[in-house]
Parts: sequence; C-alpha cells; structure tokens
Amino acid sequence: MLRENYSLLRNNTFGIDVSARYFFEYETKEKLQNFLQSEVAKKNKLLPIGGGSNLLFLSDFEGVILHSQLKTIQIETENEDFVFVRVGSGVVWDDFVLHCVEKGWGGAENLSLIPGEVGASPVQNIGAYGVEAKDLIHSVEVVKIEDSSVCVLSNSDCRFGYRDSVFNHELKDKFVVVSVTFRLRKKPVFNLNYQFLKDEVEKTGECSLKVVRDTIIEIRNKKLPLPEVLGSAWSFFMNPVVEKKVAIELQKTYPTMPFYSLSEKNVKLSSAWLIDQCGWKGKRIGNVGVYEKQPLVLVNFGGSSGEDVACLAEKIQQSVFEKFKVKIKPEVIFV
Repeated sequence: MLRENYSLLRNNTFGIDVSARYFFEYETKEKLQNFLQSEVAKKNKLLPIGGGSNLLFLSDFEGVILHSQLKTIQIETENEDFVFVRVGSGVVWDDFVLHCVEKGWGGAENLSLIPGEVGASPVQNIGAYGVEAKDLIHSVEVVKIEDSSVCVLSNSDCRFGYRDSVFNHELKDKFVVVSVTFRLRKKPVFNLNYQFLKDEVEKTGECSLKVVRDTIIEIRNKKLPLPEVLGSAWSFFMNPVVEKKVAIELQKTYPTMPFYSLSEKNVKLSSAWLIDQCGWKGKRIGNVGVYEKQPLVLVNFGGSSGEDVACLAEKIQQSVFEKFKVKIKPEVIFV
C-alpha cells in the first residue's frame, strides 16, 4: 500500500516527528517488485527501513520509505547438526530469536532484545555479547532496485565487517533485502566469553538457550530504556578499533581502561567507558541527553529534533577525541 505525506513518528525509535513524502508497505516479494517498476519508485529516492531503531531522521524524507511486511519463518533444509531457516525481512528480530530458543536452535540467543527487524540484520551486521549476525547468516535474498530482479548473496558476498557490510558500500541503495537464511545449531554451543554474562548465567545453576536469553534480557533491561518510554536508538556509537600499542599507551595514563583483543595488532576499546570518563553519563542538554544508566545511549526526552541529537553526538565525539585522541563513530545512520 502506498501512502502520501506519512508521519514517521512511530517508525523511528528516537521518536523524531518527521514525515515521508511516500510510504510503501509490501506483504509479498512480488508487490515490491511491481512497485519498483512504478513511476513513483523510478522518480524518487528510496529508503528501506525496518523498525527504525538504527535511524536518526534530521528532517522530513522527500522520497519513498519502503517497509517490509514479509513475516514468514520456514525451514529450508536441515541435517544432523544444523537447520537452515529462511526468515522474512519484516519479522521482528527478537521474535525470531525467541522462536529459535523455543525450537532449541542455537546461535541467536546472545542477540536477544536487539531492536529492529530481520531485514536490517545483514545490513548492519548486528551484534552483542560476542556474537554477530554474520556468524549465523548463510545467505541473503535481495531484490535489485534497478530492474526488480531477485538474487541471493552468500555470506562471503556480504563482506561483513564490524557493524558493517557490502550493503553500506558498493551495494548501497541498489538492493532491498527480502529474506535472510540463517544456519542454526541443533546442538547449541554457548558463547559466554563476556565474563559478566558467564557469571550471571552460572548463578542460575544451569546453562540453556532459555537461561542465556533470559539473562541477557535482564542485563539489557537494567541498562537500556524502553523506546516507547524514552526515545532512543540504544547504542548510538560503535566501539573504536585501535592498534594494540595505542591502547597500551593509553592504559599507562588510564589503568582501568578496558579493551578487548581482536587480533595480534588490533584491540577494541569501550565507547561507553570513554564517554563516561568525559563526564557525559546522565547529562542533559535541552530535550536530549545521555542515558543515566548507559553512556552509549542518547535519548530524546520529548520534542527534540534529529538535529538536536546530532549536535549532542558531535559534542560527545569532540570531547572523547580531545581527552583520548580516539575517534568514536555513530552506529546510527543519519537520514
């Protein structure tokens, strides 16, 4: 269905009150293909969105917002060790994770309670607690915007990086994700590399998919606001990756600074720690601020614009660089 002058207030978790010139929702792949051949689609900029949990709208969108209502979850194939499940792009991500846990399929449980929809998972390579979407994705089905043709990209075709993929580079604005096929384990292998997660799971006296999921949900609820209560995109900044020698030098001045090894040469710093050390946690400027329980989260207290949030983000980036000479980048996409 195509709608004009459509309010996006309920389609972005920041709660920014902006509108789209056109808004098109599709329940089948064929409806999307037909629309892409229409005059409206050909003459306007197109933006596929999911739950709007990783977007910051700076102004009204003078184009077409595409939103999937493809909500199927079906087994494609399976063997003794793995099950391959094709999931529609419009499925709410956490509903899919819950489905996996209930079916006994391992792999997605660490990604519990991440906001958004399945179609965004390969684009941003979502991740949490030592697991990324790329670890689960087998292939991605897409529709080419130019001619409405359908093709399937393998995991390697997607060229996944940290919160990144080919969809943000060479294939940006060229394809729309319609389904994702995940490879899940029938015999779960638990990833408890984060010590605090391991400690919390061990307190329960058992380790199961449900226990890991419930534990992560409890942890996230303690430090992250509900978007329907307080507008946010949850983690606003990516953790910066620096050379190990840079981290070691910083630790001489800041002995408590945490970092996580990625390779022999590179480590990942904690943006939350860096921001906290700059005094931003709980700070408010007008109707925007930094969440009091988690400095990675920027919040809209109500009535703020996307520009207000972007201005706050820039101030935080500047102060982190001035103090640590480290650049932190937004995970959130500015539109």
